[in-house]
Amino acid sequence: MPTKDKNKAIESNGSLIDSSQQKNISLKDVAASLKLSPTTVSVVLNYSPLADSIPQETKNRIFEAARNLNYRPNYIARSLRNQRTHTIGVLIPEMSEGYSAAVLSGVEEKLLQKGYFYFVASHHHREDLIERNTQFLVARCVEGILAIDTPIQQSFLPIVSISGHDRIKGVTNIVLNHERAAYLAVEHLYNLGHRRIAVIKGQEFSSDTEVRLATMIEAARNFGIDIDQSRITQLIGDDPSPETGYLATRELLSRGAGFTAVLAFNDISAIGAIRAIREKGFEVPKDVSIIGFDDITAAEFHHPALTTIRQPLKKMGSLGAEHLLQNIQRNPTDAMSIEITVEPELIVRASTAAVPAES
Repeated sequence: MPTKDKNKAIESNGSLIDSSQQKNISLKDVAASLKLSPTTVSVVLNYSPLADSIPQETKNRIFEAARNLNYRPNYIARSLRNQRTHTIGVLIPEMSEGYSAAVLSGVEEKLLQKGYFYFVASHHHREDLIERNTQFLVARCVEGILAIDTPIQQSFLPIVSISGHDRIKGVTNIVLNHERAAYLAVEHLYNLGHRRIAVIKGQEFSSDTEVRLATMIEAARNFGIDIDQSRITQLIGDDPSPETGYLATRELLSRGAGFTAVLAFNDISAIGAIRAIREKGFEVPKDVSIIGFDDITAAEFHHPALTTIRQPLKKMGSLGAEHLLQNIQRNPTDAMSIEITVEPELIVRASTAAVPAES
């Protein structure tokens, strides 16, 4: 039985090429093997927007020929020639499951579709790291920056901000409709009979902290509910784990301010809050109802499963990447400040119930 020579590749016309002797296969060689123009092959292999007009069958033939011929484009030379790197930078507080992972999955999916690479730099909300990592990304010739829950400044590069609240000329902001999110959460608790509602406020460094608290208080006021300061606690520290919610809820319980429901800053803190409440001898949702925020994967599988406000995190990441790529194609002088609002959704699960009769 004949053996395969790993150094042999099959050209599209059926002949064999010895890749061990093959040197510097050019784009023109790929085009010649297919009897196509170098321009057509270049458009496809460079993931140009013009490739959308080329039949998928032709694109498949081009990719197959490039693989078989062991074609390796010189990206450095091409970048210098075209002043394009097909790379973007992503600034993010930390790499963690939940929020960050969900947003990044949307970013990655869109960039893969468009043939872009990306660098991720985490900063843990430290100003020095934000500045240093921004310089790091610029030094690596990224074409634009995607800032996720990260303070931003004016830049000569295209920037899209996800969950940011800075309004800067030329920056596109992808934000949640926080007013609607707060209304959905408070309305749900109100309809279950809850009037004594506590709030777990986010960390000081989070861009969503103040707007989320303000909209929760305003929504409660619209239902005739006053959220007293004694029922507001805050997450401390930058550890993206349930411990922050656990400690904040223990502090809240120590005050003796009675409450029948908790609006948590996010799902992670809600999970920690449930443990603190159970340690005090209460049951969720029999004694205390809890609503999370984000709808991370763990929310559905926790016990009890979390009622939560779903942010379309993957969609926000995809939208952010899509608009960043659009801005990269535009003339910098045409840059405009745009705000794109996405809508939340109430996901009712097992962590909320009617207020206890004795309350």
